[in-house]
Amino acid sequence: MGKAQRLLKALYQSAERIYVHGAIENTNEIFRSQGIDLPAVYKADNRSHPSNYAGSLVICTPSALGTVWTKKFGEHREAVVSGWMAIRGIRRRRGADTGFVLSDHADWHGLNEAIKATGAENIYVTHGYTELFAQWLREQGLNAQTVRTEYGEETEETAFQTEEVTS
Repeated sequence: MGKAQRLLKALYQSAERIYVHGAIENTNEIFRSQGIDLPAVYKADNRSHPSNYAGSLVICTPSALGTVWTKKFGEHREAVVSGWMAIRGIRRRRGADTGFVLSDHADWHGLNEAIKATGAENIYVTHGYTELFAQWLREQGLNAQTVRTEYGEETEETAFQTEEVTS
């Protein structure tokens, strides 16, 4: 599961109401259709008054932070949940009030073992260095291909990592 789903499972009992970005709820629906138990949440939309969100937890995609979408919540605090929060200065650069370290990236060995353990006939690589990883998998005799997503080859977080390492 992604970070949003892991957060939902960990935090659903400690938050009175949890709202999620539409993209997250779309993913949640896919997980639920596959039999994965996720708590019920509310989809954050433009129809609700900012006061309706007071005291609630809102989980969104990183791309939604600092945009007009977040204005609908009125006064709020932002936290970033990412493996990149382990790198000094990233929270400040992201403009977040706080940061929590949680990565949704698997290590190289673990990722390859997970693919092998599934026995999948087809592997679709969607995140990170997709073509390089798909090529590696094909060299291992697997049928792997890339699937383009709205997030592209390198994420904004990769750019932050490069900036941190070179400064």
